Amino acid sequence: MSGKQVIDFIESLKVPEGPRAGKQVKLAPFQKQFIRGAMAPKVLMGVLSVGRGNGKSTLTAGIALGSLLGVWDDQPRREILVAARTRDQAQIVFQYVAGLTTGLPEEQQEQLTFRRGQRLEIEYGDGHILRCISADPKNALGTSPTLAVMDERGHWPDDKGDALEAALLSGLGKRGGKCLMISTSAANDSHSFSQWLDNPPAGCYVQEHRPAPGIPADDVASIIEANPGAKHGIGSSIAWLVAQAQRSIARGGSALSTFRLYNRNERVSGERRDMLLSVDEWLDCEVSELPPREGACIVGIDLGGSASMSAAVFYWPNTHRLEAIGAFPCNPGLADRGVRDGVRDRYVEMQDRGELLTMGDKVVPAGQFLQAIMTHLDGAAAACFTADRYRQAEFIDAMNAASVRVPVVWRGMGWRDGAEDVERFRKSIFDGEVQSLPSLLLRSAFSDAVTIQDVSGNSKLAKARSAGRIDAAAAAILAVAEGARRKARPIAQSKVPQWA
Repeated sequence: MSGKQVIDFIESLKVPEGPRAGKQVKLAPFQKQFIRGAMAPKVLMGVLSVGRGNGKSTLTAGIALGSLLGVWDDQPRREILVAARTRDQAQIVFQYVAGLTTGLPEEQQEQLTFRRGQRLEIEYGDGHILRCISADPKNALGTSPTLAVMDERGHWPDDKGDALEAALLSGLGKRGGKCLMISTSAANDSHSFSQWLDNPPAGCYVQEHRPAPGIPADDVASIIEANPGAKHGIGSSIAWLVAQAQRSIARGGSALSTFRLYNRNERVSGERRDMLLSVDEWLDCEVSELPPREGACIVGIDLGGSASMSAAVFYWPNTHRLEAIGAFPCNPGLADRGVRDGVRDRYVEMQDRGELLTMGDKVVPAGQFLQAIMTHLDGAAAACFTADRYRQAEFIDAMNAASVRVPVVWRGMGWRDGAEDVERFRKSIFDGEVQSLPSLLLRSAFSDAVTIQDVSGNSKLAKARSAGRIDAAAAAILAVAEGARRKARPIAQSKVPQWA
């Protein structure tokens, strides 16, 4: 088998639907690149991640049909399985494969039998079968496929999807078959599809078209990066994608997160959640020169454990100045931790910028982190610390061990305190009362920070992805909200004594 055989076959077919229906299929360079890499002889697994509407159906259906016809595989009684999330989605793939067959020579078409009943099957010649199934492990029992294509693997349910994946991979081993995963990004880094992309084993070819996080949704270069087919007339045009990005920015909330997930191929939650802040709202807070450290400072602190980050945010309500630092334990190192969290070398870059510290072995020592906070204050007066009451006892012990004497305001992160703090924080942002230097630590935290609403419209902080590190965002909310409360309190007026 060679990539050229696959490319030549697919480009001999005709487009079954859409504006180019009836014309020859023309593969884009990124599609040819994937075919050459994934269909190489020694590659057993090919993984492609690209934005919605970039010809994934053409690749899936074309490769499956060519394998069924034996264009590059002469095994007897070939079995090709195309798995999708639901039966309806499997039927869409089936219809696309059936559409491609109309461009075949008549003698080949006569050997095809279509079954559209309980099973979606195409039989060719002497017992060669192409079957489209839903992501349910029972559908793969007893199979021994020569090719398995997992369509939109990033959106299969975790439990059934992983079980079906295991069943397909074990079946492929019986006949030396090949597996392809073609999908938009999963919503988080812990999903199995994300793990294939981030930690590919030997014999796995990976091609991912995903822009860096924290970029405005309507940035043209990153839209093109996630939609490489747009420049070649595949799917949506660049102008349409930019216009759609601007509409989603205007609507915000789940419209924006859905656009980022499907059209920008980013790993963000597509659930109906609102972003704490949009990228653009935070970028408006960044300045080239900070206002002075005047007045008392309020320090928001979020203590982390072995996996999470510890973070502190310093806020001067009088001048609106905001600074932030974070800390991770030394083991594992920042490079390894970045790979595990799906952010590559972002933590290393934060450390180089002086925004991220390392201390301790497996856990950041709370006392040492408090000492680092006092060092960062560099003599500036601290009006108070504000922290989550969930770890109150540990926090007090750390303050005593570090000999730190600062009043502490305890807040909850649930609906009662959390909803108030989120709204005060957002109001301060929108009123221009927060100013910060460009901070990769804060950009990263806000890009992963979403809010969940209850039936009364109260919002509390949550993660957009499981491996997201929103500790700096939580600390910023605590500090800025406390600053807003203190500014709103009336100043006691001293009365001039009068003679009766």
